[in-house]
Amino acid sequence: MNDKRQQLIVSAIKNGTVIDHIPAKSVFQVLRILGLDNTQKQVYFGVNLESKKYGTKGIIKVSDHWFASEEINKIALVAPTATLIEIRDYEVTRKTGVEIPERIEGIVKCFNPNCITNKEDVGTKFTVIYDEHNELKLACHYCEKNTSRDNLVFI
Repeated sequence: MNDKRQQLIVSAIKNGTVIDHIPAKSVFQVLRILGLDNTQKQVYFGVNLESKKYGTKGIIKVSDHWFASEEINKIALVAPTATLIEIRDYEVTRKTGVEIPERIEGIVKCFNPNCITNKEDVGTKFTVIYDEHNELKLACHYCEKNTSRDNLVFI
């Protein structure tokens, strides 16, 4: 009989949110942009976990926290395949996929150093567009420069 442990068990959270189906390469970025690297709440995360749908994935569990729409927009920009699962008293109360909104305000910095948003106290506004290769870009409302996903800097 083989008594070697073949699975690790991670505790379920009583209340909070699970972010599932995060692209494995984006887990640490999601932790950072949500400020979960400096929180006092319990945070569990896994990277390069098996996924039947995507090959590998990441997962983040945060106790006693439910994400606001601004935070969900941040998740959508870096992990568009993510699923949010809200847990209350160990029961799943809501499960939704994230969606990239058409407009992004106040969460991303314009990459153009000459943009008014980088020189004066003006909030950022972007329209989400896709280029000819279907790559996501943010078109700045003020300077009309396009910021690619690789150049996103979160405020």
